[in-house]
Amino acid sequence: MKRVTVFGGSQTREGEPDYQAAMLLGQLLGQAGFTVLTGGYIGTMEAVSRGAAEVGGQVIGVTCDQIEAWRAVRPNRWVQQEMRYATLRERMFALIDESDAVVAMPGGPGTLAEVAVLWNHLLTNSVAPRPFVLVGPGWRHTLEQFYTAFDAYIPDAQRRWLSFASDVRAAVQLLLDANHAQ
Repeated sequence: MKRVTVFGGSQTREGEPDYQAAMLLGQLLGQAGFTVLTGGYIGTMEAVSRGAAEVGGQVIGVTCDQIEAWRAVRPNRWVQQEMRYATLRERMFALIDESDAVVAMPGGPGTLAEVAVLWNHLLTNSVAPRPFVLVGPGWRHTLEQFYTAFDAYIPDAQRRWLSFASDVRAAVQLLLDANHAQ
């Protein structure tokens, strides 16, 4: 396992707890020797990129024309290599296809879409199996509500694709454990 994609929201700002957690995640991934892939822009993407870059880790920003046409934003300054696509759809699939593992931090509709698409692709064998870790109590609560509301539609075998971590340190430990098991 070499490349870890991190999904997460664009709304968190420097100094906020979620930004600090994402920056720590980037630091821990960089120190462990992982190349980090993010959406390349602001919020969680910036924090993870910054954390990894500041400890000497490799940072790839996966960007797209549609986002920059929608919002006045450019790749963050910690992106060392840019993979650019025309559409949001191409960007999302590149983040999935180029990863050996994925970590999802808190986020909004875009992060939820990324989580749902990867989960569906894992359970249908559309992508190679890989660790998929959701960080924080929000994800656990959200998915438990989903399981409860749609229990008959989500067998245990489909739930096993998701791992939950209480914080970023626990998430990185899950990745390291999976890496050693390979």
